[in-house]
Amino acid sequence: MKTAQSQVFVVEDDPSMRNALKNLLRSVGLESQQFASAQEFLDASRPDAPSCVILDVRLPGLSGLDLQRELADAEIHMPIIFITAHGDIPMSVRAMKAGAVEFLTKPFRDQDLLDAIQVALTQDRVRRKNEAELAELKRRFESLTSRERELLSLIISGRSNKHVAAEIGTSEITVKVHRRHLMQKMQAETFADLLRMATDLKIPYTKV
Repeated sequence: MKTAQSQVFVVEDDPSMRNALKNLLRSVGLESQQFASAQEFLDASRPDAPSCVILDVRLPGLSGLDLQRELADAEIHMPIIFITAHGDIPMSVRAMKAGAVEFLTKPFRDQDLLDAIQVALTQDRVRRKNEAELAELKRRFESLTSRERELLSLIISGRSNKHVAAEIGTSEITVKVHRRHLMQKMQAETFADLLRMATDLKIPYTKV
């Protein structure tokens, strides 16, 4: 269950519960940090690693649901597992609609929590991998010249080299050269690769 970088953050105002969760996580090889309030969690530095939050709904100051909103507003996409002794259906619906992985009512089974953590950490690893891949695509796109970016938009629209050449006022041979450079810089082996990359980058194009 453990990966070297995985981190679980526990935001819980009950010291005995925090300690119990710390021991549970340690028993399965998971590293954790404990916080007594939402503000304490927000003020802390967090490692750049796959992670999730075990979050009590009722906390001093900002509530768990308030913290969920604060993280969303700050575009901090960390999976959240809610725990509470005072939950109700509207509260759980609100939490889940806002993206919570799970909403557990105390007392809950240790295995239910561990299963939710596994889901949350897997979800965060996938998100981080996707973000890293998108960042790399953006880096490649930024390496293109202005003419190559113009060609990319035209090429993914399905236009032939001849049509592209006529549209931008150059020769078909020149378009082929630019296209080859474009494919090399984007590290695209096929047109399908290039189209997928352009879609991920949300590059607009006009259909023929």
